Amino acid sequence: GLTDQVFRNLCRKFGAALAISEMNTADTRLWNSRKSQTRLHLAGENGLKIIQIAGSDPAMLAEATAGAEQLGADIIDINMGCPAKKVCRKLSGSALLRDEGLVKEILSSVVAATRLPVTLKMRTGWDPDNRNGVKIATIAEAAGIKALSVHGRTRACMFKGDVEFETIRNIKQTVSIPVIANGDIDSVQTARKVLKLTQADAVMIGRGA
Repeated sequence: GLTDQVFRNLCRKFGAALAISEMNTADTRLWNSRKSQTRLHLAGENGLKIIQIAGSDPAMLAEATAGAEQLGADIIDINMGCPAKKVCRKLSGSALLRDEGLVKEILSSVVAATRLPVTLKMRTGWDPDNRNGVKIATIAEAAGIKALSVHGRTRACMFKGDVEFETIRNIKQTVSIPVIANGDIDSVQTARKVLKLTQADAVMIGRGA
């Protein structure tokens, strides 16, 4: 309900390098709905066109990836960060972080289904007792993911508590692909602080926008 095309174009006008579509279901059978048609609309996009998909079935995600490429996407982004109950109940979003084997299968299937760069949005783990963000990042790099956006909280933390900038830094030190830091970035000062703390390649602004 935020990153529609009008808003994405405004963000780019004010200097954003990338602006990602709203999350789309990997079930392409639902893409003919009015909501999906609006979210997948790319005509008039004034920058790199990034379609984000979410799901738990590797074959379905691969099919959605091919569909997004046909629609004119330049980059495919996989959502493994959404903490919403309705998403996690379907084992999508951040719920996937509990199954590293499935994560590997999904990422490999999606990368193999397209010639486009594939990126991943993730969290630091499922809960504070299961922070496996570094492991997920290494799996992603090995699967061919081109960049990681890391929200510095676990799924259980939702949007509360301090952001784990140290975990983002550890991920950055572990992988060689670009790492984008995310979480509570709502000012220029905070952005500078986060970049210094994490040594990340960029920052992603979410709710702060």
